[in-house]
Amino acid sequence: MTKTALVTGASSGIGEATVRQLVADGYKVFAAARRLDRMQPLAELGAILVSLDLTDDASIVAAIAEVARAGGGRLDLLVNNAGYGSYGSVEDVPMDEARRQVEVNLFGLARLCQLALPLMRAQKSGTIVNVTSIGGKFGEPFGGWYHATKFAVEGLSDCLRLELRPFGIRVVVVEPGAIRTEWGDIALQSLLGRSGDTAYGPYARRHAALFASADGSSLPSPPSVVARTIGKIAAARRPRPRYASGGGAGPILFLVKILPDRILDSLFWRLSQSRKPV
Repeated sequence: MTKTALVTGASSGIGEATVRQLVADGYKVFAAARRLDRMQPLAELGAILVSLDLTDDASIVAAIAEVARAGGGRLDLLVNNAGYGSYGSVEDVPMDEARRQVEVNLFGLARLCQLALPLMRAQKSGTIVNVTSIGGKFGEPFGGWYHATKFAVEGLSDCLRLELRPFGIRVVVVEPGAIRTEWGDIALQSLLGRSGDTAYGPYARRHAALFASADGSSLPSPPSVVARTIGKIAAARRPRPRYASGGGAGPILFLVKILPDRILDSLFWRLSQSRKPV
């Protein structure tokens, strides 16, 4: 029986690479995103395109209904990858934008899980992969709302993993490091737009310069690195609860685990301010 997979945020980056990986692995893949036009190359590979807006409950319900209909009532793999980085000081980010960040990165993901789980419970199997970030384990200046959502998804995933244990459903967290995608430019622009000219401006512009220099360095990995990790998780009989993947993720998480908070604060602040402001 052909296994089915739903991948969100499939119009670019990690999501697009994951769809390509799973199609190559023999899955019937539903590629979901708001920008259907961006996913036409995936349709040519055999993926089924699904319109999905994680801020619209009706869109989420319709997406799962389409997966259930076209997938014959099965869903073997849900990859919750969609999300973005909203940056700016906590003081400067409007609460409407903070709520949107949480809606997309956390509530949309949770709603997809709610609707996918009856399918998985009925077949007594399934895997949910929640793509968080190494930023789900530490904070950085000007990323308060983004990091809050990633910390939350880490905790939600831990609870889900325990709740679903009796039903044969696996929950796995993937924690990407630096990955070469559109994410960095979106985060940089939002940071400058919200805090570049406020009291935080001198510090925000240096942090933005760090984003720019990282994108141009050898640190970021291609999205295919994370996609291969997700492919291995899907194929594993007993996957680990967490996988660090790409762009220095392993070493950074190791330092976060062993160093005291005050030393980490000092290191992250010095790194944040280590470049000339943009």
